[in-house]
Amino acid sequence: MTNGAVVSLDEKFAAFSEHWRPKIAAELNGQTVRLVKVQGVFPWHSHAQAEEMFLVWKGVFRVEFRDRVETLRPGQFIVVPRGIEHRTAADEEAEVIIFEPAEVVNTGDAEASAFTAPQGVRI
Repeated sequence: MTNGAVVSLDEKFAAFSEHWRPKIAAELNGQTVRLVKVQGVFPWHSHAQAEEMFLVWKGVFRVEFRDRVETLRPGQFIVVPRGIEHRTAADEEAEVIIFEPAEVVNTGDAEASAFTAPQGVRI
């Protein structure tokens, strides 16, 4: 998708303002690199067939598990194992890069809602 071109994350994140709607910035080897702005609390869900990696670009981002909460800051990442129930949250707006298989729906096994992002939206 980027055809070997340099991508500016600052420019990509500046191109949208909505929360919880990941945008595809690049694709490689069946994976997507998605950019998302977050604020508030996302629904509990899991992904039976895929791990997700969240890398914080700006702000403070939480990944909440049923038994603990992990707080991430810029430059930190976490991999959520497949099948593990989790939800994500940010008290103030944060910008996050997500690495996951192309077919992953952001709300996983949760019922479709206003949080369910359309598939295939590129930025």
